[in-house]
Amino acid sequence: MATAAPLKPAFKPFVPAEESRPELTVRALLLGAVFGVLFGAVTVYVGLRAGLTVAASIPISVLSISILRAFGRASILENNIVQTTGNAGQSIASGVIFTLPALYILKLDPHPAQTIFICVAGGCLGVLFLIPLRRYFVRDMHGTLPYPEATAITEVLVTGEKGGSQAKLLLQATAI
Repeated sequence: MATAAPLKPAFKPFVPAEESRPELTVRALLLGAVFGVLFGAVTVYVGLRAGLTVAASIPISVLSISILRAFGRASILENNIVQTTGNAGQSIASGVIFTLPALYILKLDPHPAQTIFICVAGGCLGVLFLIPLRRYFVRDMHGTLPYPEATAITEVLVTGEKGGSQAKLLLQATAI
């Protein structure tokens, strides 16, 4: 079996480890939670109506840059927390809309407490499985595996961080 040729050079973080920027702030968590609920509701509606879901990471990234910039300068790390938190809510909603109807189709008729437990347990399991794999996929496999959506999100966040005419174009596109 042939190994894939690296797509990019070795991993070099955008924010150096010795640099201190705001990351886990109250405003980032609150905005991420609002986006999680908002895009989660959209996911539930579209998923139940059309049978498929939409990825919310890129719109959340763009909106995060726009909104946090309106309340003062925000770091790329804050925008990343907003995007990650908002997308987590959307992802859990996506999992719920495909799991719960299956339970009713199987005539298991879960109690609301069981439903809440299933949703919370699924979210926790997802996070617990993600944590050990994150370092491997993000750092160790950097440049080997293509992640089109993650690459697009990174470009959006970096553009918002750099500012200038590219960020202005990004904000205009958001407004339209």
